Amino acid sequence: MAKKSSTERDQKRRKMVKSYAAKRAQLKAIANDTMLPNEERFRARLKLAELPRNSSPSRVRNRCQITGRPRGYYRKLGLSRIALRDMAALGLVPGMVKSSW
Repeated sequence: MAKKSSTERDQKRRKMVKSYAAKRAQLKAIANDTMLPNEERFRARLKLAELPRNSSPSRVRNRCQITGRPRGYYRKLGLSRIALRDMAALGLVPGMVKSSW
């Protein structure tokens, strides 16, 4: 299990990313538009830099929904490899069977 503070910090970041997504997208569109004057693009970059750091999507860490483990994460399932193995052994993952050869 991951520390509770780590998972809560990540949830806080996800919430902040969601709330600032529209404003961030608007400023990025202005900053990357080559048809606009350079001064206006530069102002957009400065405003983008003034936004909170935790509102950036790249600061969000993929974590297992059950254990909070940050490593060995399967995006398609939202689980870590360990939690996936446990759930598959219990028959809780449809279509997944234990391999044997």
